[in-house]
Amino acid sequence: MTSIVEALVPGGKANPGPPLGPALGPLGVNIKEVVEKINEKTRDYNGMQVPVKVIVDDKKNVEIEVGTPPTASLIMKELGIQKGSGNAGSEVVGDISISQVAKIARMKKEDVLSYDLKSTMKEVMGTCVPMGVNVEGVKAKDSQKALDQGKFDDLLAGEEW
Repeated sequence: MTSIVEALVPGGKANPGPPLGPALGPLGVNIKEVVEKINEKTRDYNGMQVPVKVIVDDKKNVEIEVGTPPTASLIMKELGIQKGSGNAGSEVVGDISISQVAKIARMKKEDVLSYDLKSTMKEVMGTCVPMGVNVEGVKAKDSQKALDQGKFDDLLAGEEW
């Protein structure tokens, strides 16, 4: 029988204590090894809560699936802010660069329905709108249009999907 343990862990800083240790202990796996693997896979999300799924089969084989934090959390981390704007239409809380948007898009690659970098970047920019975050100094909606028109193609030439 396969057992699945789901938990929210701090990125890169999971430990054998709760919630992982008590859940993994009865399954007979090496908790220290599992925690090290989780920390290795989540180190890019340092300081954020990351959803993790640990799958243990009958033969004690361990598979770790790491989700990504919400897009809004990734944007706030990139900008170093604690929360978005309460008045998105009139209050701006930050300005994010195209390269930062591309970085977040790559992080979300596995969790989005888009097939390419530009489409995923538009999704990230869409999250910026209600947060009151500008992209390259202009409103996020305008940046989405500019992305469609190819205005950022030079900046994206070096970005890989």
